[in-house]
Amino acid sequence: MLGFHTLQRVVQEIRADVASARDRDPAARGVGTAEILMNWGGVQAILTHRVAHALHESGVPFSYASRAVTGVEIHPAASIGADLFIDHGSGVVIGETAEIGDRVTLYQGVTLGGTGFARGKRHPTVEDDVTVGSGAKLLGPITVGHCAKVGANTVVIQDVPPNSTVVGNPGHPVRVEGRTVEGPDADWIHLPDPVADAIKALAERIGQLERRLGELDGNSAEGEVKELRPKQGPSSAGG
Repeated sequence: MLGFHTLQRVVQEIRADVASARDRDPAARGVGTAEILMNWGGVQAILTHRVAHALHESGVPFSYASRAVTGVEIHPAASIGADLFIDHGSGVVIGETAEIGDRVTLYQGVTLGGTGFARGKRHPTVEDDVTVGSGAKLLGPITVGHCAKVGANTVVIQDVPPNSTVVGNPGHPVRVEGRTVEGPDADWIHLPDPVADAIKALAERIGQLERRLGELDGNSAEGEVKELRPKQGPSSAGG
């Protein structure tokens, strides 16, 4: 049954969740705890889940209406570690058998869902220090390794190695070149694009073939192959 130690644990978890919001959301810095609890939908959803999960573990049937208020749906049986931060939160769905580690960051529209009607473990396991971008869909009993990053709108249906970045549909692991990532990173604009890289390689090959044909025919090669340039723009990180 629900006891004092369980209540004490829930209070400690809620304090850590509020601290995570203040640490990872620029808009929450310098904001009081009461204001965060009243205005941050992601924090409200986690708070409600902490209580619902404790009651669920104690065998107490409990349903709650936080989805209608916050737009976040978390099954009471889902296992969530310390310092989870859900930024904005609207549209986030976390399934029954999902497991989330410590210091995980989820942005709006993220789904930790299943892929069928099979019983047992059917939702993702997200290990420590993972960041999942807006609209990403993690489906099935996959594992996202610690310190991994999942790009916005990525669809992940296979395991993600630790310390990697995944983008695309279906998700492909890519490397982040030129900088060391420290903490949650929302700079999704400058992530590598494996599809663009493949098209660039094909364009270069076509250019080589056209030049070769021009040399064989004694004519200059027709057509122009333009180099694909990575998208330029200011960083989207920072709120």
